[in-house]
Amino acid sequence: MPPLRTYNVVPSLPERLERLRDIAYNLWWTWEPAAIELFIRLDRDLWDKSGENPIRLLSTISQDRLEALATEESFIAHMDRVAAKLDYYLTNGGNWFHETHGDFGNERIAYFSMEYGLHTSLPIYSGGLGILSGDHLKGASDLGIPLVAIGLFYRENFRQYLNSDGWQQEEYPENIVHTLPILPARDGSGKQVRVTVRMPGREIYCRVWRAEVGRVQLLLLDTNDPENGPADRRITARLYGGDSETRIQQEKILGVGGVRALRELDFRPTVCHMNEGHAAFLVLERIRWLMQAHDVDFNSARQAVMAGNVFTTHTPVPAGNDQFPAEMVERYFADYVSDLGISMDSFLELGQVPEAESETPFSMPRLALRFSCHRNGVSKLHGEVSRKMWHHVWPEYPPEEVPIGSVTNAVHMRSWLSREFQELYHRYLGTSWIQRPDDPATWERVGRIPNTELWRAHERRRERLVAIARRRLREHFIRRGETSRTVERADEVLDPEALTIGFARRFAPYKRATLLFREPDRLAKLLGDPDRPVQIVFAGKAHQRDDMGKELIRQVIHFKRDRRFWNRIIFLEDYDMNLARYLVQGSDIWLNTPRRPLEASGTSGMKAVLNGCLHVSVLDGWWAEGYRPGIGWAIGSGEEYDDPEHQDRVECRALYDLLEQEIVPLYYDRGSDGLPREWISRMKASIAELSPMFSMHRMMKEYTDKFYVDAHSNFGNLVAADMTRSTAVADWLEGLRAKWGDVEIDRIEADTDVDLKVGASLAIRAIVKLNDIQPDSVSVQVYYGHLDPSGSITSGRVSRMELQENGSSGSYLFQGAIPCDSSGQFAFRLRVLPKHEDLSCVHETRLLRWG
Repeated sequence: MPPLRTYNVVPSLPERLERLRDIAYNLWWTWEPAAIELFIRLDRDLWDKSGENPIRLLSTISQDRLEALATEESFIAHMDRVAAKLDYYLTNGGNWFHETHGDFGNERIAYFSMEYGLHTSLPIYSGGLGILSGDHLKGASDLGIPLVAIGLFYRENFRQYLNSDGWQQEEYPENIVHTLPILPARDGSGKQVRVTVRMPGREIYCRVWRAEVGRVQLLLLDTNDPENGPADRRITARLYGGDSETRIQQEKILGVGGVRALRELDFRPTVCHMNEGHAAFLVLERIRWLMQAHDVDFNSARQAVMAGNVFTTHTPVPAGNDQFPAEMVERYFADYVSDLGISMDSFLELGQVPEAESETPFSMPRLALRFSCHRNGVSKLHGEVSRKMWHHVWPEYPPEEVPIGSVTNAVHMRSWLSREFQELYHRYLGTSWIQRPDDPATWERVGRIPNTELWRAHERRRERLVAIARRRLREHFIRRGETSRTVERADEVLDPEALTIGFARRFAPYKRATLLFREPDRLAKLLGDPDRPVQIVFAGKAHQRDDMGKELIRQVIHFKRDRRFWNRIIFLEDYDMNLARYLVQGSDIWLNTPRRPLEASGTSGMKAVLNGCLHVSVLDGWWAEGYRPGIGWAIGSGEEYDDPEHQDRVECRALYDLLEQEIVPLYYDRGSDGLPREWISRMKASIAELSPMFSMHRMMKEYTDKFYVDAHSNFGNLVAADMTRSTAVADWLEGLRAKWGDVEIDRIEADTDVDLKVGASLAIRAIVKLNDIQPDSVSVQVYYGHLDPSGSITSGRVSRMELQENGSSGSYLFQGAIPCDSSGQFAFRLRVLPKHEDLSCVHETRLLRWG
């Protein structure tokens, strides 16, 4: 039979309502309350049934209703106001980037991520990584950062439901393209852009879709193309779906295909930011393209690509760091490696640990680390953990000098703030909380908000959370075929006035969702107090292949069926961004119980804090930076344990002590007006101190100032003039490498036999043999610091030594000094490193001589 010919039928919007389409197709509306209210005015019931998706709403609303609205003056005025806001935002919105760093022209920062959590109407996300990516794009848009994003389009959406035993089940309804806020990405002739990616024995065709996120474009690659075979059309069907074969195919499409899509659409990225290792194959495509475009070799192209890459690692948990069998990588890149002009062994070494056996897995994060000059973890603590975790990549250096910094995660405020709190902030903070959310001075005015208004706004959100929880529970019971009595009981769960604890996140063992269940009698007494009731709302999904995570959900379900808990503990199915908003906006306490130091950052607690919720957590991730006495509570003091069972026992008891002795009494300590004044005081202190720290504007400015601008400049310098500087530094490095074996620190002179006083300095002289290497090609340094009991230097610092005179036979005298700014026992070592004005990644040269 001949193939089906498809076509779309779109709403026939009256001419006067055409701007509705512009608003609906730009996800800016998701953080603009006036736009949300506009769509609700179209038809409130349809808005709810559409899943708060304006594209689906416009495709199902009756033509009669549209015609009537086209003549309704108040609706037209509302639409025109929103359209004018959108136009102003797109053309004259925040220009922090241009004002601070100038204009990139047509060049872009390309941001690659496996998932994007922008809104429930575009379900191409799974968890925290995707939510962060979505907020990253929104923050870039607000600040005018010239960013374009690349991801994959998943046409099947992971939905969760529980069977009668509480075991997670999955279903995958299909995302219908014409009901989503995406459009074909078209070339100059109006055709949808397609790129090809080579797989073993065949070419894969990828269609490219485009989503507008304010002023940022998101490009999504999709293998559901008629030119592909049935199996290949399913490569991008599900996020994190399938086996390792599917995963490597997805990641090759994201990295290699993503770079090709950018070129097809005439984006010219100088900087590529890899959000986790999934997109690491992009480094190969960038190198391949530079080699072909400028007729240079692999090493010359590599210098430029490294200079222009940024890599963010997100988790110390092994499951979050993809790796593939060497044989599989060889199969998928056999043809590709020949284009790079290197051997397969050299290629595999890029993703394997040094001196690895051939069967050692190929690590995607390691590939990204070795080809990025800017690398970071997602909190200060996670930066420290990452430096230890990836020390084997640079074993020549002390762990604290492993070149991985940190940029602590943050959240896009307007996407997560309740309408009630936005109105409060408008009233008492003015517009500065929108324009300068990262400025601490903006939030000092939170103290002006009257206690009554703040508490009433918070109570309304808790009442709304209880109502939503009851409705979703009722729907769950009906779907499961429960008795009418059970369905009716849904309206009895939770108390809109009780202290409400929210616990919502991915269910993974290290997050310890069931920590409180270790002492059920104590929990029953805590939750069942008739005068001071407490309740807990759980939500979250386990990864489809994580049976341990699913078991935790099942334990919560079985535990809450105890008659002592049935109306005090609930689990809400199918956790998504919409439910997350209700939870972070309506909870009194946001509980987080990870096993330190496995929580890289976490952002759900930041969203809760913005809405006046108080945070209770182990000192891990962002809370290790954010916690201060008086703005929340810490479980423990940042201890780390070798015995997980002992850790669980200690921290469970510590959490109960906090709840029983501090949190619950404080919440129920009310004045004659019914207000918990000390609790409200903590709410205000928490909002004022934490909001600017964890604003997406702060995070995006930090990425820009620390990484993007530097990477843009370095890449531009190296590719200028047909890559002459990149070729020169590659040639210089090759020559230096051939001679490096002759480098030797011959003699060190320092008077270490006398005690030095604070304020003095220790003079050091050294004879360094360089033979045929010129002294301006090296940096001679003193590495020094406190000596710990094991005989190692801690908190090492570096002092540069200066060339004093030439010796004979390639020997040189260098001199320096160590400042003595504190007392104690110290130690030092000397070292020699390469030095060149265009060398962006000295660590990656693997050249270092200690003496």
